[in-house]
Amino acid sequence: MNRPVKSFISVHCRLGIIFLLLIMLLSFFNKDKVEAGCDEAGRGCLAGPVVAAAVILPKTFRHRTLNDSKQLTEPERLKLRKTIVKRSLAYGVGVASPGEIDEINILNASYLAMHRALDNLKIKPELLLIDGNRYKAHDDTPYECIVKGDSKYYAIAAASVLAKTYRDDLMRQLALEFPDYGWETNVGYPTIKHRDGIRSNGVTPHHRMSFQLLPAQLELF
Repeated sequence: MNRPVKSFISVHCRLGIIFLLLIMLLSFFNKDKVEAGCDEAGRGCLAGPVVAAAVILPKTFRHRTLNDSKQLTEPERLKLRKTIVKRSLAYGVGVASPGEIDEINILNASYLAMHRALDNLKIKPELLLIDGNRYKAHDDTPYECIVKGDSKYYAIAAASVLAKTYRDDLMRQLALEFPDYGWETNVGYPTIKHRDGIRSNGVTPHHRMSFQLLPAQLELF
């Protein structure tokens, strides 16, 4: 192979490596602390709980496809869930029910779900990486709020995947009992089928009555 060709290949290999480094997420915020990434799923739904997850990953963790769960296909999320469960040092999932959402509002219910996820970790973190710009602490663990953190840090992205897949599974189970709302596909989000189901069949015990389900609120049957 002549020198110009070798040089061309070498340059493109270096560019490829640089590109991969740019699109890959960060493995840690502080290399000296045990960090847990935290994220939630289901805040914008009309039905079902809000679910949060907390994940502690090794500092050496790397993955080419792990990212914000909203950027992934369902098969990718399910495959990544297996990897996260296998390779994490610890993970926890927390749930806040529709009743709790109605009682304390969706923001506080999201915090509550995060607190429960953190309480379910078998390792106590020294630093929390929270997706978003707000968090309500429930103990003395330091934390950092990171806007779009699920597309910046592996631990938050991993929490995003676990929260999303856990909640989707839960809503599909509920769809077997309440088949008229399309939860097996919309998982509680405000789609046309979901709202048509509310109009035709009323609301269920899993609907969030503090949300605007329809232009005119319906009564719980």
